[in-house]
Amino acid sequence: MNAVKFGIFINTHSVQEAVEQAVSAEAGGFYSASVNDHFYSPLGSPETPQIECFTALTAMAMATSSIRLAPCVASASFRSPALLSKICASIDTLSGGRFICGLGAGWQDKEYINHGYPFPSLSERLEQLDETIQILKAMSSSNPSYTGKHFQINDAFNNPRPMNGTIPLMLGGSGTGLLQIAAREANILNIIPPTGHGKDFINDPVATIKFDMSVLKKRIAVLHELMAAGGRKPEDVELGGLALLGLSPKKDDQSLKDLASHLGFGDYASAQAAPVALLGTAQEVRKELHKRISETGVTYYIFVMANPETQEIFEKDVLPDFT
Repeated sequence: MNAVKFGIFINTHSVQEAVEQAVSAEAGGFYSASVNDHFYSPLGSPETPQIECFTALTAMAMATSSIRLAPCVASASFRSPALLSKICASIDTLSGGRFICGLGAGWQDKEYINHGYPFPSLSERLEQLDETIQILKAMSSSNPSYTGKHFQINDAFNNPRPMNGTIPLMLGGSGTGLLQIAAREANILNIIPPTGHGKDFINDPVATIKFDMSVLKKRIAVLHELMAAGGRKPEDVELGGLALLGLSPKKDDQSLKDLASHLGFGDYASAQAAPVALLGTAQEVRKELHKRISETGVTYYIFVMANPETQEIFEKDVLPDFT
């Protein structure tokens, strides 16, 4: 089993705040820092300030020295594969090999359409994601040429190349089409509820409640079946997940119960047991984490912090138990 890792998902309105939070997370012992890749904030309105993903990650890389930088996750549709490859290699070399390439097929249709991007069917977006991965691989090699259905490159030399010859690939999603690509290509799978309703799990109670531990385990089983068919072992793909983390020194804290209600859960206990949330005291969260790691093999948790107190409690009373 992989070593347990914790990342922090930074949701902020400015690059400066993202830098400050990345520096703080590094000092607190976090493995990685992430920002999303959107034109419209999934956690606000279309008018909510939304920073550009790779600009923020570049600034974060320059201000830190050990924490990994991971888009969670970048839309393969927003940049041509060749440009994306150049951006990823540049951040990786700038950071001394600390970049994790988090990619997904994209899902927020309105931001595509309103910004002049086509929004094809999911099957086509998955095809484009797959071809993008092939180009990222080709442009990390000495033979950077590729011809596919949607994209092609020819002698697209990408120097300087990634520090370690390649960049870890983290795919985000849980649908079967995404799992088929992950089984073949991913180093990390960030397993999240479906986004077919054009919403992420924090704003989609129906998908959030349906995505319980039994569903998570079934999705992992599908991944492992697909990997076996392709000749890969389960340990070849590290399992990760995105979750809302809420901690309090008080048991049954009302503010945490309110978070559970916001996510759509009818009772607090159900939220505490859901893959998309970790709520409770430090002791409760430590116990639940050990249980999840043992039962699912998920070892890389990226947390959306409910509030600053949550991060403080986690760094002091939870994280040391896993390091």
